[in-house]
Amino acid sequence: MNTIKFVTLTRLIAALIIGACLTPYAAAEVIQGKAPDFTLKSQSGDNLKLSELRGKVVLINFWASWCGPCRQEMPALDQLYQRYRSLDFTVLGVNVEENADAAKALLKDIPVTFPILFDSANNVSKLYKVSGMPSTILVDRDGNMRYLYMGYQRGYEQEYQNQVRALIRE
Repeated sequence: MNTIKFVTLTRLIAALIIGACLTPYAAAEVIQGKAPDFTLKSQSGDNLKLSELRGKVVLINFWASWCGPCRQEMPALDQLYQRYRSLDFTVLGVNVEENADAAKALLKDIPVTFPILFDSANNVSKLYKVSGMPSTILVDRDGNMRYLYMGYQRGYEQEYQNQVRALIRE
């Protein structure tokens, strides 16, 4: 009887390990609906309005300077932006902190070329029902939300790239 329990437990552990290795990196949730429009001040001091980006694929990334995964993700988002921006793609980094000083300090250590926006009153993050950092939403050329990522793990950037490529081709 002990041998049977051991064999069953061993098989269960093996199945869990194999299953974990086969699980895709990303856990994107397919979402629908128009992306709520917003206007936020950018790092350059200009106002940016989401609806003015119609015709482009937009990746909206909600982040905070105190968020470790946000810091890890930013260089990958910048690479994605650099690679596809000439194909009507953009990234919007939406900082959600009340005081933008910490975000600006972080951007000196981890500079990015995509637009950084400041949502100090958290109006936009509430509009998008953001419940954790980072949160990433992919929006198609028609302004429809298509994918939602809660959190970040290494490997998500490959999924972002695959989905951005597909949305650009649509």
